[in-house]
Amino acid sequence: MQFLAYIVLYPFLWLISILPFRVLYIISDLVYILIYHVIGYRKKVVSANLHLAFPDKTDDEIKIIRKKFYHHLCDMLLESIKSITISEAEMKKRYVFKNVEAVHKLEKENKSIVLFMGHYASWEWVFILQKHVNHMGYAVYKQLSNKYFDALVKRIRAKYKSYLITTKETFPTLIQAKQNNQLTLNGFVFDQSPKLDRAVHWQYFMGVKVPVHVGAEILAKRLEMATLFLKVKKIKRGYYEATIMDIIKDSKNMEDFKITDTYLKHVEEEILEAPEFYLWTHKRWKHANNAPY
Repeated sequence: MQFLAYIVLYPFLWLISILPFRVLYIISDLVYILIYHVIGYRKKVVSANLHLAFPDKTDDEIKIIRKKFYHHLCDMLLESIKSITISEAEMKKRYVFKNVEAVHKLEKENKSIVLFMGHYASWEWVFILQKHVNHMGYAVYKQLSNKYFDALVKRIRAKYKSYLITTKETFPTLIQAKQNNQLTLNGFVFDQSPKLDRAVHWQYFMGVKVPVHVGAEILAKRLEMATLFLKVKKIKRGYYEATIMDIIKDSKNMEDFKITDTYLKHVEEEILEAPEFYLWTHKRWKHANNAPY
């Protein structure tokens, strides 16, 4: 069944991916009508999250943010499909990095890197960063249930020298890389909600105390990696600017959870600047009432 789903859907996705962007965004507008007005995909979750994060906003203000968010979500969906055939030159034009020199400097200092970012603006095209640096690129991801689509996503990333690894593969892969004296740049979208039985650190996020993933920080400390935060800004449809910031070189000696808390605060700042570009469909605050202190 998995292969059947793949051979049926893949040609359709490929055809969409070769369309010019102006047509792609017309499709995105149609998908928005379907997802928002007809299906109402996770609309209750989004509304609840927005009211929790912005208790002082009126219902009308929340509704405006919600609509803008769904428009952006549909754009991201179509942009991820576009990744199948988009050229390197086109992606470089549309996803621009500032302060790449920070990575080059760490390369000269023989430092591997943990790169933190949130579910904000666009994380689908961030792998083009590998075309600007010499570090080997890895990104921790959740494996897709369909092995054929999972292999497709890996192939797309590998074109740009960025490789996907599961959580279980992370430590063995990066320990081996260190033993081989290979510099790595390791991306973590770290603002998901961990399972409650694995929560070791809680912090306020948008005014609500929640459990926080700390695996990226633990990795940086154990392997003595520098850490960076990628602040992403949506300039307009299909165009993003990502700024590399807050270099913490001596992660090993940082106070526990200080790195994670610092970068989580940056995600908050992004949200407050333009809340419609955050991923409000995921249940980030589902454990808010279970805080142990």
